[in-house]
Amino acid sequence: MTHQDHQDPYRLGTPQTAPAPGHGDGDGPDAVSRGDVVRALLWAVVVLSAVANMALSFTGAAAPLHLASGVVTVLAAGALVVRRLRGRR
Repeated sequence: MTHQDHQDPYRLGTPQTAPAPGHGDGDGPDAVSRGDVVRALLWAVVVLSAVANMALSFTGAAAPLHLASGVVTVLAAGALVVRRLRGRR
């Protein structure tokens, strides 16, 4: 086996084989699912709302702002936990 025969799965570049016409429209094994997008968005909401809550703490903002960002953080984190637990079934 030569170095040219070995394909590195982590190498960035064009794939060696092109998908058949009509079959490369996001339905292959490497397609990003809707669940993956939702999970990424929920994580973004968790991080952004936690950072906003921390920034509000340092600036001495009003309590309702702290509560609002905390509620958003808890709801997004809870949604992630529920999705994870339902995915185990």
